[in-house]
Amino acid sequence: MNSSTKALEPTLEVLPRDLSAYRQGNVGVDYVHRFDSGKPGPHVLVNALTHGNEFCGMVAVSSLLDAQVRPRVGTLTLSFANVAAYETFDAAKPFESRQLVHNLNRIWSSEWLDGKEDSPELRRARALQPIVAQADHVLDIHSTSQDVEPFWVYAGFPRNGEVALAIGRPSVHLVMPDGLGSGTPLIQYGQFGQASGKGAAMVVECGQHFRRATSDLATGVARAFLAHFGLIPPDPAPLPAASPRRFQLLQTCVIKTTEFRFVRPCIGFEVFAKGELIATDGADEIRAPCDDCTILMPARAVHVGREAVYLSRPLPND
Repeated sequence: MNSSTKALEPTLEVLPRDLSAYRQGNVGVDYVHRFDSGKPGPHVLVNALTHGNEFCGMVAVSSLLDAQVRPRVGTLTLSFANVAAYETFDAAKPFESRQLVHNLNRIWSSEWLDGKEDSPELRRARALQPIVAQADHVLDIHSTSQDVEPFWVYAGFPRNGEVALAIGRPSVHLVMPDGLGSGTPLIQYGQFGQASGKGAAMVVECGQHFRRATSDLATGVARAFLAHFGLIPPDPAPLPAASPRRFQLLQTCVIKTTEFRFVRPCIGFEVFAKGELIATDGADEIRAPCDDCTILMPARAVHVGREAVYLSRPLPND
């Protein structure tokens, strides 16, 4: 277990709201709303609640709907993904509504989508499959269990990095040259996972799940993403940018046993020397594969079969 967080219960600055008013969409799929400008331009999808307790995306997408934001060119689609998990939120157990059965952000492969298994997440992914396929660009809004610096996550194609750099914030980038390594996320579905694809598809991890600042950042990034592709005017007071810091994902470690332990408390962005022990998992050891190995997304609790930690290395800024 990650002993750094066991005793620390989060402050719930943001709580779920009733989303029933958004259930009736206009494309034949619940909680999906599409607005066509009638003018040529890209089709941009902004997706929220891939995980049910990541409220910042809910705030960002509902704010766009409440403000009746409409694209001046192209098409805008706004979606709430795992509403079923979201609706199980219990403030006494705020991390438990992440998913019902499957991780909705690991099943976007033909193996899962066309397979015989069934779950609320698989049914939802199958319903959303054509929605994602129709988009030219995708922003999938997420948050983190730990209170760490926000960051982008994207496949290592230049088209993704160019968008992240143009938007400017978050300034930290986690680049996946070979995919995630523990399943297929939404941002690598179809053409978005191919070097020959044309669209940008990115996760933005906006900060700790329940902080107000996380939702504020998510809202700002969503608007900046739409403005980047010309769907809405640029914000006259854009998000402040900082010098970018880029990391390459080297390995995604998955928890194998209930004996998994980090060797010291970790919340993310800790740095290890080559060969240094990071965690043990039963008889297995997880050691840093390189100098300056930076870890991201260390597990808050032990769940066999879920990710333990991402191992990365810093990249130079080209």
